[in-house]
Amino acid sequence: MDSVGSLELGPESTNTTDKACETVTATRNKSNLKKTFLACIGCHEYFSLEMWRAALTELVATATLMFTLTASIIACLDSHELDPKLVVPFIVFIIAFFLLMVTVPLSGGHMNPTISFIAALKGVITFARASIYILAQCIGSIIGFLIIKTVMSHQIATRYVLGGCAIDSNGRSSGLSPGIALVLEFSCTFLLLLIGITPAFDKRSFKELGLAMVCALIAGALALAVFVSITITGRAGYAGVGLNPARCLGSALLQGGPLWDGHWIFWVGPFLACIVYYGVPMNLPREVLVG
Repeated sequence: MDSVGSLELGPESTNTTDKACETVTATRNKSNLKKTFLACIGCHEYFSLEMWRAALTELVATATLMFTLTASIIACLDSHELDPKLVVPFIVFIIAFFLLMVTVPLSGGHMNPTISFIAALKGVITFARASIYILAQCIGSIIGFLIIKTVMSHQIATRYVLGGCAIDSNGRSSGLSPGIALVLEFSCTFLLLLIGITPAFDKRSFKELGLAMVCALIAGALALAVFVSITITGRAGYAGVGLNPARCLGSALLQGGPLWDGHWIFWVGPFLACIVYYGVPMNLPREVLVG
């Protein structure tokens, strides 16, 4: 009589099967976590042609900003005819306003690693796009200052340290201490974020105000921050608040010298201001309170 035998798994075989299942599950979970992480930072944008076009816009715009702004400010300082405390903020406003009007519809008009970083924190752009924007802005800054260094006389470039970010450009004790410079960098960047970026990143406010008014607010906040930094200090060796780490990096790489002294301040201050600004809710209440 034929008998049909049944295959029974012993304890060792069962344990082996369970371990195999756990390994497969763990692998799938890791794979899912990796995919989720890549999706969260927007890794797919690295393969987006639109993103690279926007990054190229940021590069060109930043180079243009560095060249026009720095050349205008140095020309103003070298003329010795106008009060730079009043003229420099006005120059900052005019140049920033026109560049923002042109570039905001194309790439967002960041031209500043600080703006790209807070935009990524706020979810306006992905961290992947922000990383490429920041790289493009740094390269653009280097190109802009390279043009300035090429066309400017060596004497003027040395006298004004290429218009870079310095806390003590004359090498004496008349400049600012790193602590005070850091406080100014943080405070002025926070001022820029509060006045200019709050309405710019809020869709309702942007729609109500319009492109021109939002650009005017951002440019005005920049000019106000520059005016405050160079007015309240009154130190000959202090070049004013940086507000833009890419600007400070480009000039430091090409000119060197005192521009590397306290260079970290112009990165830590703005990025710390972004983190604090992100942690403080700045959105106006949606409900209309009726008394």
